[in-house]
Amino acid sequence: MRESKVSEEARAGEPASSSNDEIRVTDRRRIYLDRDPDNEATSDDASDEAPRSKPTYVEQLEARTLEAEQKVADVQSRFEQLRATLQRETDETRGRLNRAADERARREKAEFIVALLPVGDNLKRAIEAAEQGGGLEALLNGVRGTLNNFESAVMAVGAEPLASIGEQFDPELHEAVDTLAVEPARDGIVTAEYSRGYKMGERLLRPARVQVGRKTSD
Repeated sequence: MRESKVSEEARAGEPASSSNDEIRVTDRRRIYLDRDPDNEATSDDASDEAPRSKPTYVEQLEARTLEAEQKVADVQSRFEQLRATLQRETDETRGRLNRAADERARREKAEFIVALLPVGDNLKRAIEAAEQGGGLEALLNGVRGTLNNFESAVMAVGAEPLASIGEQFDPELHEAVDTLAVEPARDGIVTAEYSRGYKMGERLLRPARVQVGRKTSD
């Protein structure tokens, strides 16, 4: 009787037979309990923006920098073009000036030669007069005419003969070749001229070679 009661109690504690097993369902919702929907959305947004590695203001600064560099390059290009143009114009102007100066020099040389031609004519006439037995006066007249023509030609190009005889000796203009004893009043005075000196403006072409008076010692 006791054993029967124990068996019944044991059977009461046993689970139902396998034919009536309950369907076990695992509630997986607890896996997502700690998830924040807002965080999940933020994560999705972050993943969408992941390719963007630079802030917007950096991109704007880079764009402005590129624009400024382009402007500088344009200005530099225009400057180089302007410099090339100015250099070309300068070279052309220098070339024109050089050609004009050369042409002027050739013209002045030609004019000087033309002015000297009468000198040769007078010398030739003086020689012919001497060869034909002409008098001394005719020869002197020919030489004087030659000298006058020569001085006229020299003065025509801007050269001036230096006054020497009777002038005070000036070492800047005169070259003393010898001296002559003179009275004290004529000491330092040019007494003779061996070759005439010339100047052009303030430039001395050549000094006059002269004789200078020196007072005699007592």
